Amino acid sequence: MGQSNGGFSAAGLRRLRDVLARHVDSGKIPGLVALVSRGEEAHVEAIGTMRHDGGAPMRRDTIFRMASTSKPVTMAAAMVLLDECRLRLDDPVDTWLPELADRRVLKRIDGPLDDTVPARRPITVRDVLTSTFGLGMDMTALGTPIMGEVFARGLTPNLPVPMPEPDEWMRRLGELPLMCQPGERWQYHISNDLVGVLVARVTGQSFEEFLRERVFGPLGMKDTAFHVPDDQIDRLPPLYAPDPQSGEFLVWDESKGGRWNEPPVFQGGGGGLVSTADDYHAYFRMLLNGGTHRGERILSRPAVELMTTNRLTPEQNAARDALARDSVHISHGQGQHGGWGFGMAVRTYRGDYASVGQFGWDGGSGSATYADPDKQLTGILLTQVGASTPDSMRLIHDFWTTLYQAIED
Repeated sequence: MGQSNGGFSAAGLRRLRDVLARHVDSGKIPGLVALVSRGEEAHVEAIGTMRHDGGAPMRRDTIFRMASTSKPVTMAAAMVLLDECRLRLDDPVDTWLPELADRRVLKRIDGPLDDTVPARRPITVRDVLTSTFGLGMDMTALGTPIMGEVFARGLTPNLPVPMPEPDEWMRRLGELPLMCQPGERWQYHISNDLVGVLVARVTGQSFEEFLRERVFGPLGMKDTAFHVPDDQIDRLPPLYAPDPQSGEFLVWDESKGGRWNEPPVFQGGGGGLVSTADDYHAYFRMLLNGGTHRGERILSRPAVELMTTNRLTPEQNAARDALARDSVHISHGQGQHGGWGFGMAVRTYRGDYASVGQFGWDGGSGSATYADPDKQLTGILLTQVGASTPDSMRLIHDFWTTLYQAIED
């Protein structure tokens, strides 16, 4: 019986749908698209509506803002360049990113910006790919002078002002000292946007052009891009950031005329993509297949293994562990990963229902995308409710809890 449901039990899939529907019925999640597979054939649930006040239903081909689930996908561009020896892990990045040459480093992360020492060594490609190059969205350092500058200079997305074009972004980044020595500790997000700039400068193409040519095109990811054109905009729901006190559905980004309705000046590898459940399924299946898609090689097997296994030492990972364990309202298992590869979390010990070796990431727009080599499992859950309240995160938690129970071996 089990194989007729692609490796899931029929009862388990019914239960999964019931749990997802319960979240939509609660009024906290207007709609969602969930995709699960243990092979090429996917089981999909599209529940609820595009807007919180009703209207068009969620569909399998609904386009979502992927937020930080962009990270594991955009990283493939860098892996192509490693495969082709156009980048080397331990080359200094100064050649392509001269703005990051001769760094100064804060004596202490919460100190004044002029209290610095010279960097012990140049920043390498490896530092950028592992998110350890020395600057990041450090949630343990909010309120410090350096984080204030990161925000003031428009170096991160989600601010009222859009990020500047890549050369100007690099110029502003290059004026700041590093928070810590290159390679010392994991820090979130800025490195992933930096990967996009690095890829563009190495290839002479825009980040999106290179991704489309080498990753999206070959994988048939036809709806994955950095914006949604007018003729497709009805497939993009509004993104809500509910008021944490009242629960009111505040629109953080409208579809038509919103942030993703026109090409951005900065193509952000850290959080810029829009995509669909099926496009993401093609990508994560390619990783589970060791880099191939329908007989065509996208990435080498060693490149995939490098991306999807832990790259951090316990010292580098200490800050990430603290952040994940202490941000309880979003810790749907995030504090139980243990590791980080390139652009994604990797489970290094058993902390909940997921297997050791599971890899992927989550997005602040209410998305979660992971694959599990041990179970040959892919799970993708897409909503349009941001993490301003715990609602989408609790839904994500329940999705994984029921999905792992539905496995039939």
